[in-house]
Amino acid sequence: MVVLDKCTDGSREIAAKYADVILEGEWDIEGERRNLGIRACSGDWILEADADEWVSDELAREIRTRINEDQYDIFTIPVRNFIGKRYVKHGWGGGSFGKLAYDGLFRKGAKWWGNSRVHPHLTVNGPSGGNLQNPVDHYVDRDVSDMLRRLDSYTNWRSRDLIDRGETRTSLATMFRKFLSRFWKIYIHRNAYKEKELGIMIALCGALYPLIAHIKAVEELEKRGRPT
Repeated sequence: MVVLDKCTDGSREIAAKYADVILEGEWDIEGERRNLGIRACSGDWILEADADEWVSDELAREIRTRINEDQYDIFTIPVRNFIGKRYVKHGWGGGSFGKLAYDGLFRKGAKWWGNSRVHPHLTVNGPSGGNLQNPVDHYVDRDVSDMLRRLDSYTNWRSRDLIDRGETRTSLATMFRKFLSRFWKIYIHRNAYKEKELGIMIALCGALYPLIAHIKAVEELEKRGRPT
């Protein structure tokens, strides 16, 4: 089952070769799009993966084994992140600019997404079987330029969520302090420094994400003539 969101390339033709169901449309809310895909699945178990993720044969075999363990409803899948062809191990996590694992294998009804444009809240019901051993390969960015384009997109979506929730009253000084603390946490505590120049970029983008989103939200409210 494939969900195509605003696709203008050859994705539909490729998906048609493999998918039993193809859903096409335009969704601004990520949670709505993901929940639509979950509802459209007909099997007892669902494996959720994005277009830039690859499930290896080893992971597929492990999944077939683990879903026969009837006492569990959901499993966490580890993630190997790639920038271009380079495996980048350190610096990810925290849910804002990269992930090290996600609850991607679950019984239908055990997982539901919240109502946000980016990084929606996740609701999980049922006992967890813990982490699988084999990872999903996530080709998260092609290069540094692609990473910066992703930062621009993420902050656009996040700024709209902030406006909708009325979460724009935090002072710029507070947001800047958070930027510094997030950079330190990613670069030092999550060992992004071990990735050299790419580690600096991961730390910068992860720390700038909430700050830029806040600035964009305030800018948009000023354009509308609304108080921030």
